[in-house]
Amino acid sequence: MRLVWVALLAALLSGCAGVLPRVERTPSTMLTAPADAPLAQVAQDAGTPPGESGVWPLLQASYALDARLAMIENATTSLDLQYYLIGDDSTGRPILRALRDAAARGVRVRLLVDDLYTADMDRLLLGLAATPNIEVRLFNPFITERRSSSRRLLALALDFKRLNHRMHNKLFIADGVIAVVGGRNLADEYFLRGTQGNFIDFDLTLTGAAVPQLGRWFDLYWNSTRVYPVQDVTRAAGVAPDEPAVARAVFDEATRDDPRPDVPMAPDFFGGPAFSTGLAQRSLSFLPARADAFADSPDKIDPANFSIAVDDTLTHRFLLQLDEAQNEVMLFSPYFIPGREALARIGRLRARDVPVRVVTNSLAVSDEPLVSVGLERHQLALLKMGVDLYELSSNRLKLDRTMKGLLGTSTGRLHAKLGFIDRRMMLVGSMNLDPRSSSINTEIGVRVDNPKLAEMVLAAFKVDQLAGVYQVKLRPHGMGVRWVAIDADRPEELDVDPDTSLWQRVRLMLLSLLVPESQL
Repeated sequence: MRLVWVALLAALLSGCAGVLPRVERTPSTMLTAPADAPLAQVAQDAGTPPGESGVWPLLQASYALDARLAMIENATTSLDLQYYLIGDDSTGRPILRALRDAAARGVRVRLLVDDLYTADMDRLLLGLAATPNIEVRLFNPFITERRSSSRRLLALALDFKRLNHRMHNKLFIADGVIAVVGGRNLADEYFLRGTQGNFIDFDLTLTGAAVPQLGRWFDLYWNSTRVYPVQDVTRAAGVAPDEPAVARAVFDEATRDDPRPDVPMAPDFFGGPAFSTGLAQRSLSFLPARADAFADSPDKIDPANFSIAVDDTLTHRFLLQLDEAQNEVMLFSPYFIPGREALARIGRLRARDVPVRVVTNSLAVSDEPLVSVGLERHQLALLKMGVDLYELSSNRLKLDRTMKGLLGTSTGRLHAKLGFIDRRMMLVGSMNLDPRSSSINTEIGVRVDNPKLAEMVLAAFKVDQLAGVYQVKLRPHGMGVRWVAIDADRPEELDVDPDTSLWQRVRLMLLSLLVPESQL
């Protein structure tokens, strides 16, 4: 009887872990629209010099969402989307339906999604994939019961070394001529449409020389052996996809009641029109800039020995840029745990008296609070170097009337991933300054050299006003830290993490003992 139970348990566990299917992947590359296509004309109107790119910031959530939808609605040739997360919500469904409609017009659509957050999404992804002109592929998929989050957790435990490696990239390319890169996933909370929590995020629109670079990175992932067609994944999990007509009908039913979000009528924070409006009027704004794109390899973790080529990672290349700073470095990272290399390079900057300012989330607002505990291990070292460290507070954010109106009762969190060097060079993408981004997940980013862009974005984030944050400072004689709010009528000083309870702090400290810093 014991052997029977052992056999049954082994069968259950093997079903949870799953076996990756053998698939035939048809390789493909980015397609570029003809010169008279609407989006191609946008790129031409940008008037960027040869070898340079046209760039425009997407700070406000409604403008960032409208830009993506307008690009989908006006594409004539191709749409290539690569995302860590797409929500089954009032943001994700309209985007997926717009992709379906674009394919019906003859646009080739390639959708690449990391498989970590796709539980119970197969009805949408399979319905989309059943549409002519659309392919949907999943990065590093879970071969287990597709609708069960608990079975996924069990599969993760059984095949941790493989499934822990996730594709964190966020990339959107339309007609091979215009792209969006930044921190936003395609879900409500990234566009200030969530009810519980919302992210303060940032994207960049690009035309010109950077777009073919981004297209080559997309193609590398799309044609990688790490990705699998969604139909093959579900079959390997023991579920045969519905007939195409049935799958399309299920998709249509699931997405028909979500209206397209309204087009913003007023100019954006920087004075530019919403993308839909600017496209119709041929009045979109772009700044000329030198821009370069880089991404981690989809094979960032060597499957043979799970080693990593550190010198070829986006994090390493990002940190190399810090050495060029002469006057100032400003870093925005929602999840900030500086590794050995980051600490060394920041230390060298401070030895040259280069100011370094870091903005991250406070423990109270972080959706990954263990990361805040990880940062606490390095706070004293950073502060003793002379680093200015700031932590975002949702309560302090809401002291601003505009932010209070946008956030409502939800918690506001930082999600923008940005670096500024000498208020000239700007680094934007999906990468956090933490061990997971440096050594586990794949990331993508763009380096942009334009002082006007850097100043525009820094002004938008009110970095010189220190609004919405607490500054973390050393206590007298360097014994511990304190949190100081200096944007109030009178300074507020706290001896513990703002807006947290003793139970929260103790619980997280105990949990942090179980999770190595390398996994944060």
